[in-house]
Amino acid sequence: MLTDSMVAMIAERLRQSSHEFCLLEEAHHRLDLELIQLQKRHVLTPAEELTMKELHKEKLAKKDKMAEMIRTWRDHELQAAPQ
Repeated sequence: MLTDSMVAMIAERLRQSSHEFCLLEEAHHRLDLELIQLQKRHVLTPAEELTMKELHKEKLAKKDKMAEMIRTWRDHELQAAPQ
């Protein structure tokens, strides 16, 4: 099981070595900001509600991909470690 500190350490290494990870993280942050702006409104139009759902899905997909990259990195490092 990965602890929060292990995830943070792996994420930092991926930030330094993976352009894809950086792009995912930036997109995740951008989506978060867009969602915050929508959530500030008291009433959303049906189109805005749909947009909000799509942004949530996209944000979750980015988070899932980053988590997959972290697990893959961890598994690769564990296999490379001397036994």
